[in-house]
Amino acid sequence: MTRKTFIKRLAQLSVIGAFPALYSWQIEPFWVEFVQRKLPVKNLPEILKGKTLMQISDLHVGDRFDWNFLIESFEKAKQFNPDFVVYTGDFVNHGSSEDLENLKKVMEHAVYGSLSTFGILGNHDYGRSWNDTVCSENICDILKDFKIKMLKNNSAESHGLNFIGFEDLWSPNFYPDEVMKTVDPSKANIVLCHNPDACDRDIWNGYQGWILSGHTHGGQCGIPGIITPVLPVENKKYVSGEIDLQDGRKLYINRAIGHSFQIRFMVRPEITVFTLTQA
Repeated sequence: MTRKTFIKRLAQLSVIGAFPALYSWQIEPFWVEFVQRKLPVKNLPEILKGKTLMQISDLHVGDRFDWNFLIESFEKAKQFNPDFVVYTGDFVNHGSSEDLENLKKVMEHAVYGSLSTFGILGNHDYGRSWNDTVCSENICDILKDFKIKMLKNNSAESHGLNFIGFEDLWSPNFYPDEVMKTVDPSKANIVLCHNPDACDRDIWNGYQGWILSGHTHGGQCGIPGIITPVLPVENKKYVSGEIDLQDGRKLYINRAIGHSFQIRFMVRPEITVFTLTQA
């Protein structure tokens, strides 16, 4: 091999090696996938059959990526005209005063359900150590100002669909036992729970139905079905998508729209659009 050929091939390999890094940094983190799928709900009222429920999770408004991307994604999401919208936690990254001000700017473009809109908190909404209740209440106040009904270990019924919302598993306010004791199994119920590890806690009181979670971001990087190097959960089965818990409960883990760090590889950010059907 001549020196000229060697340099040429070295340059080609450098370009080939640089592409995955550039792609995972500047392309995939901003390439939102709108996942459309059915959500069969027990006891769903006939009037709600065919209605849409949109799940948006893990905005992570902060300084880790350009949050204007969230606004652009919200505008695209509005084209689906959802009937219900649920935000499943981690609205901010660290809960600084700057994060809170930027959250207001993002939520000025919030996606709303024509019937109702609910939200729950995630661990990042409790500040850097997950225990700042003042931060969490400030976030709740902001979201209430934007007409989002926050569920904190309680439930709310809308047009025959009962939403049960947990506080975050890692927060000091995780007390879902009381609300689960009062769940009426004859209703159409959906649980909103940021951290899917809560599925393995003894809190469910025989509940059978859907649990909508976030938190994992799908690992942000990996090869789906083969390897996910980093997951912030104890149960490493809880990566993303639908998981049958084999006891009447079904879990759906949203891959998140935001990022802890601006890097994704083969795990695109997600907004989920469910079509409600009768189970």
